[in-house]
Amino acid sequence: MSKSLARVRAALDAAEVAVDILEMADSTRTAADAARAAGCAVDQIAKSIIFRAEDTGHVVLFLTAGGNRVDPALATAIAGQPLGRADAALIRAETGFAIGGVAPVGHLRPATAFFDPRLLDFDRVWAAAGTPRHIFAIAPQVLLDLTGARVADFTS
Repeated sequence: MSKSLARVRAALDAAEVAVDILEMADSTRTAADAARAAGCAVDQIAKSIIFRAEDTGHVVLFLTAGGNRVDPALATAIAGQPLGRADAALIRAETGFAIGGVAPVGHLRPATAFFDPRLLDFDRVWAAAGTPRHIFAIAPQVLLDLTGARVADFTS
């Protein structure tokens, strides 16, 4: 088991959240790929979108429905500080995950997080489990509670 996958499993276990992490035959790197693999609607994919907080240099996590796009201006207003592009090195250093497998839990460093209300429209959503081939299903309210994210409108 990869270190990234093990961190996600450990975070879920520590929170006493019983979910199955599935290894998919094909990549789940994009929301469309993950939805095909999971057999669900694209909006049931909880994408982890990472920005760089310009004031602190740390990452800010936006969990959004797979079909939605994070609006940088709205995200900046909600975060209360200027946000910029987070490069792969910063994402790996702060979360411990590579782009395409960033899980909403198990980060190396806790991140300020925001949650797309669209995800709450479903009984369950699917999220990355630390690799581009592993995903797990979870009730969106449980994911919200687990991440400590704040529900906010940041999509366009």
